[in-house]
Amino acid sequence: MKKKVILCPNPYKDCNLSVTLEAKDILERAGVETVVCPEFLDEQPAGIPSDIRCTDLYDALPGAALVVSLGGDGTIMHTIRRMIGYDVPVLGVNLGTVGFLAELERGDLGVLPAAAAGRFTPSLRMMLHIEVERAGTVVFSNYALNDVSLQGIVQMIHMTVRGDGRKILEFSGDGVVISSPTGSTAYSMSAGGPLVEPEAENLIVTPVCAHALAARSFVLSPERVVTVELGDLRGKAVFSVDGGCFDGQGGDILRVRKAEYRTMIAHVSEKGFYDIVFEKLRERK
Repeated sequence: MKKKVILCPNPYKDCNLSVTLEAKDILERAGVETVVCPEFLDEQPAGIPSDIRCTDLYDALPGAALVVSLGGDGTIMHTIRRMIGYDVPVLGVNLGTVGFLAELERGDLGVLPAAAAGRFTPSLRMMLHIEVERAGTVVFSNYALNDVSLQGIVQMIHMTVRGDGRKILEFSGDGVVISSPTGSTAYSMSAGGPLVEPEAENLIVTPVCAHALAARSFVLSPERVVTVELGDLRGKAVFSVDGGCFDGQGGDILRVRKAEYRTMIAHVSEKGFYDIVFEKLRERK
């Protein structure tokens, strides 16, 4: 049976889908069926060449051997959240800047046929399930691969953080980040949080610019349920889930737990986590 690979480009990053078409040609010459499922179509339909037949990702996922996401880390996270419930590995092609989640650069497309044939190492990643409760009602629910953050806009906000109902932190500051191990190299790291191997399973709680000496980052067991209660607001606060925003209100309760789903990243590089950290994060002179 012919293998099917889904190509999910971001038209903002892949102008005229030039990289996608190159990947499509390489795969089809190797006898692999391809389906093009661009992301953010409703935001930039003009970025798709008129002769490219596009399919919705949900229609293409059944029977797929691999999903190739072409863009930056934001594109990969967006694709992964749309794939919740489907056990299909994801391989990222970096068309952005740092690209921690992406295994390949544009010059590496020649390995795609081997990846489509299953010649990769599966890297299973824990995901987060996120809810926001307001006045006793859940008003927001979603999944994240990297993190969820609560951030004050212009003014500091007051937060109480608990693990399984027991107080961990109470402080005022710019916000707090709750990340998965995969997300430990993102916003959490820039706020002073630890780097955690991406295949580990932990909940990482990192205060952002806390106005308290005792406010430090915590690494928690994946069995914990982390809650953050937002105090009274004089300004504005937002929840950010893998970059997508949702407005907060005073008294909101953010609830984060390990999701019932995991993501499989197709690892095709010989580089390990430590090699990637050094390469991506070293200071360039």
